[in-house]
Amino acid sequence: MDTNEQGEAFGAWLLKQAGRDDWIGTLAKQAKGDPKFQKSLTPDDLRKRLHDAGAEGDTFEALDDAETEWLNA
Repeated sequence: MDTNEQGEAFGAWLLKQAGRDDWIGTLAKQAKGDPKFQKSLTPDDLRKRLHDAGAEGDTFEALDDAETEWLNA
């Protein structure tokens, strides 16, 4: 799935979460600081990038939570 029911791509939605004070906000801040991050990224695209970068379990949990919220937005 490339967009949620609101027609918003995951990457674009995630960038809007940078002001949050939780794990999703932390993930969003990291994404915002990544010059290669694209608004069109899907959760699976980001999952692969994080895996390739050697991210740890908490990051993947935050991504799972973010994906759930994005789908229900």
